[in-house]
Amino acid sequence: MKIPRDQRLELLNLFKDLRVADVRDGMDWNMMHHYGSMSPDIRPLFRTRAVGIAKTVRYLPYQGTIPKMSPEEYTQWVGWYYQNVCTYPWLDEIEEGDFIIIDQSGVNAGLMGSNNSLVGIRNGARGYVTNGGVRDTDEVIIEKIPFWSRMISQSMVQGRLQFDAMDIPVNVGGVIVNPGDIVVADGDGVIVVPLGIAHEVAKYARREFEGDKASRRKLYEQLGMELDHTVL
Repeated sequence: MKIPRDQRLELLNLFKDLRVADVRDGMDWNMMHHYGSMSPDIRPLFRTRAVGIAKTVRYLPYQGTIPKMSPEEYTQWVGWYYQNVCTYPWLDEIEEGDFIIIDQSGVNAGLMGSNNSLVGIRNGARGYVTNGGVRDTDEVIIEKIPFWSRMISQSMVQGRLQFDAMDIPVNVGGVIVNPGDIVVADGDGVIVVPLGIAHEVAKYARREFEGDKASRRKLYEQLGMELDHTVL
């Protein structure tokens, strides 16, 4: 689903400072109690937050065989594999504000790492979520790339994953994510808001957010705590 640029900017602005907890409340106020929150095993690599518009990708377990070959032959085979089997066509189609949601079929492999995740950020991605693994995590953290995953992986993708499709509904963390849905992620995990109810969810989420902020500011002042950005 192609969302016009002005609508994308409006949606990103609606959710830009809301916490996952606030958005969860906004979903509840719209009777969506059992929808949107990804499984708790989808966790951030480090304490960060990101808001974006879902761009979905699906990879499947590799269906082929791995031929017996020398290390030199394997080098050639790996090049063929990346060009023909485990491709990344979606990287070149990222729009500013996209949140990349990857259904990796639960495979323990580092589809994304410190290099190709930077390519996505350069192209406009706000962050990544996968039900598989991410590797080079020390560098990903240093690069401050917002990343939520089910596992941390050591392995590359050859012989493990093959590209299947993009811009389709995917199931990640027990949530059906459609292209164009709103994704909010922070230390509490990941929540997905269907595009059709985004404005109503944001309305009630913001009410909870502002009420909580005002209440905590009073408590800060009573306790003599220095005011920080979460209450200002």
